[in-house]
Amino acid sequence: MLTRLPVTAAALLALAALSGCGSTAETAAPPSAGATATKDKKHQLEAVKADCMKQKGFKYVAFVYQDPPETEESKKRSSGDYQEMRKFREKYGFGVFREFVYPQESKSENATPETNPNGKIQGSLSKAQFKAYEKAMTVCEATSYKHVLGLDVKSEMDYLGQGKKARDRALKSGLNADPQLVELASAMATCLKGKGYTIGDTTPVALSDRGWREFFAQMDKLGRAQRDDVPDVAPPVKEGEIAMSYWPTLTPQQARPYLDKEIKAALDDIECGKDFYPAYKPKESAIQQKVNEQFGM
Repeated sequence: MLTRLPVTAAALLALAALSGCGSTAETAAPPSAGATATKDKKHQLEAVKADCMKQKGFKYVAFVYQDPPETEESKKRSSGDYQEMRKFREKYGFGVFREFVYPQESKSENATPETNPNGKIQGSLSKAQFKAYEKAMTVCEATSYKHVLGLDVKSEMDYLGQGKKARDRALKSGLNADPQLVELASAMATCLKGKGYTIGDTTPVALSDRGWREFFAQMDKLGRAQRDDVPDVAPPVKEGEIAMSYWPTLTPQQARPYLDKEIKAALDDIECGKDFYPAYKPKESAIQQKVNEQFGM
């Protein structure tokens, strides 16, 4: 079946090592006053896109997935609460290999009663029709981003890349120069080095998702090893680019040793960062929310 469903920004940004957006990740930016504005922009983007596609002779239904409600536990983790973060990590580590060890659990958390009607529409197109549909969609996506957000983009991946670049720059400029976070990050790095971990970048932003990035890269390496059509080593990613990642096929039994190592590393990380995370997480969430509102993500 030919499908070109709208890319889920949060999911792709997570794959771009944005410290775990989504319900199965350890952290997620909590809702704020800006969340309503972000939701409005999502609907505006879809409305413009649907109108544009109609003008080009294609049927497209404006559709926005509803974000799953946050639990009290996930809110506490987002705020850097030590007890809740440790409880999560005791079972799931940083949240990477849990997908393979607890597939049904993750599937249930990510389940949604909503079905995007555009999948059925696109699936009914012939190969030639779908090619024309894709060409029209690329133009309409660019039109919607320009009209609603004032952004000049070439494609949806370009849009996501611009969002990633803005997010990275905002975090680094806002948090890496924060005296309190710099001091706490230094202490955390020293603690981790004492436990035998190699720590290169000791800035607050780098330390905040160091563990997640390390195990996600390991997962990607396993996925690449199972394929013949991609390089075994991920190529360097330029600023603003979205890295392509490949999920391996693993049974829960095969993934268990990886998760066990991840859990140990995650527990060491939270012990060394028990003072760092409560100070860092709220500031990180505030910046992420501003970027999400700006880009309608």
